[in-house]
Amino acid sequence: MNQASLSALIWSVADLLRGDYKQSEYGRVILPFTVLRRLDCVLQPTRKAVLAEFEAKTRAGLNPDPFLLRKAKQSFYNTSALDLPTLVGDQDHIRQNLYTYVQAFSPAVREIFERFDFFTQVERLAKANLLYLVTEKFANINLHPHEVDNAQMGLVFEELIRKFAEISNETAGEHFTPREVIRLMVNLIFIEDDDVLEPGNAVVRTIYDPTAGTGGMLSVAAEHLLQHNPAAKLVLYGQELNDESYAICKADMLIRGQDVANIVAGNTLSEDGHGGQKFDYMLSNPPFGVEWKKVEKAVRREHEEKGFDGRFGPGLPRVSDGSMLFLMHLLAKMRPAIDGGSRFGIVLNGSPLFTGGAGSGESEIRRYVLENDLVEAIIGLPTDMFYNTGIATYVWIISNKKPADRKGFVQLIDAGSFWQKMRKSLGSKRKEMSDDHIATITRLFGDFAEAELATVFDAAGKETGRQVIAAAEFAPEPPAGGKVKVAPIARIFRNEDFGYTTITVERPLRDEAGKVVLGQKGKLKGKPQPDSSLRDTENVPLNEDIKAYFKREVLPHAPDAWIDEAKSKVGYEIPFNRHFYVFEPPRDLHTIDQELKGVSARIMAMLGELAE
Repeated sequence: MNQASLSALIWSVADLLRGDYKQSEYGRVILPFTVLRRLDCVLQPTRKAVLAEFEAKTRAGLNPDPFLLRKAKQSFYNTSALDLPTLVGDQDHIRQNLYTYVQAFSPAVREIFERFDFFTQVERLAKANLLYLVTEKFANINLHPHEVDNAQMGLVFEELIRKFAEISNETAGEHFTPREVIRLMVNLIFIEDDDVLEPGNAVVRTIYDPTAGTGGMLSVAAEHLLQHNPAAKLVLYGQELNDESYAICKADMLIRGQDVANIVAGNTLSEDGHGGQKFDYMLSNPPFGVEWKKVEKAVRREHEEKGFDGRFGPGLPRVSDGSMLFLMHLLAKMRPAIDGGSRFGIVLNGSPLFTGGAGSGESEIRRYVLENDLVEAIIGLPTDMFYNTGIATYVWIISNKKPADRKGFVQLIDAGSFWQKMRKSLGSKRKEMSDDHIATITRLFGDFAEAELATVFDAAGKETGRQVIAAAEFAPEPPAGGKVKVAPIARIFRNEDFGYTTITVERPLRDEAGKVVLGQKGKLKGKPQPDSSLRDTENVPLNEDIKAYFKREVLPHAPDAWIDEAKSKVGYEIPFNRHFYVFEPPRDLHTIDQELKGVSARIMAMLGELAE
């Protein structure tokens, strides 16, 4: 059974809940029961051996825990003789037996169901006479790992959450990221590390997601490394605010044999669950465009009291968007370069690229990452890629272990045209990336070279093919009557290319006679007083001499102007779209006129047919 069919089967439980539950409450029942059935199926092959071991070690007066984990061949166990199929065999005692069964799990699993507030739902279902029917429905769904692997199970959970979020007008994007975007990010953070990907190298690495959701990013990263190098071990760490997502993530980590203590509940910005820890790799898709007022007090206190010894030393963004706080949080979690360094990928919207002038919190954060040579690449994704928003998004790749040829440079990749239309839209998500798209973007990043995309059109204007070419190569020949459009898709810049100095240009205050007014005291004594109504600013690129710029661009228009050097500020912005803009000249008037005449003729012909 494929993921879509399985999701639909589980979702059909909602038919039982209709009337007794609001649509927005379906998830409170379906999600924990899905987790319970999954754990139930995972433990099924070793159930008898675990029960026998439990009885033997209890009789011997020994702590059974380590023995049971070994027998279960998992990082959790259950000491009850019950499971969901046997529970439905005793309809009269379904409630008591369900309690007994869940309480017999090892402590980590019990905490998962506490996060789901599972027993509150059990009582509510029992009161509505639905508990047996719901339990029976799930007992007949086969979620055994041999039938549904971990990757497919993760997709099922994400699809269920998306449906619940959609019917309750919640933000599904707060819970998970499209899998193809995760695969792209994972490719990019691992591609330069041959020692990790080389088969047979028994290396151990850590990866962290401060906005873990259901654990999709961590899971895809683990699967990617396992495919390339089965001898390597990736230890997974994460933190998640939403209780239901946290519970699902923790259950997934249990089944994967990860240490569930590494998955922490709580708000990452105000309660760092992994304080003082550093990681080899990190991934994050933080909520963007969401204000951080709830944690403002804690964040500002850390910024003011700890400075660069804390997580938010470079500066604070405006309260209306906290996504850059997660960027700084990840910067603080990077393993020092001397200890091997770190690389991470984070999804951000367009705002962090350019919002805020020189001296603002956003500009200071950009200044910090660029002046410390931490930005490897920024990849612009297609619009309509995410479930909850259609806006443009960007993947930032940050590293403090850049290869020698990347040092001092930033690569920009415009992947906005690398998509295919989905057969069926999912919320705001209408586009997806194919494996070929992901491979092309990964290759562009790995090659670290400027490139262009040549798109071939036939005589009728229909696209017939695409080809990625090096910036110095010739575009392919167009077909007869057709044409080839060439546009940049990968460009390389020096870090300082994104910097500028904002200078304040002053002009003198003049009296009614037009005479310059001089200052009478203090620093301005005997000097021209500035006229605030004529004050202006200019942004001078860092690689330009300010005096030369001023002489060339300002003095010809305002010979009496001067620079107030005390007000000069250095700023940084990354005008991503500007660097990929290709001017298309408008069509000539004759062509437009001919097209209008053709359209008019067709309209008149159609009107003539109607009149007959």
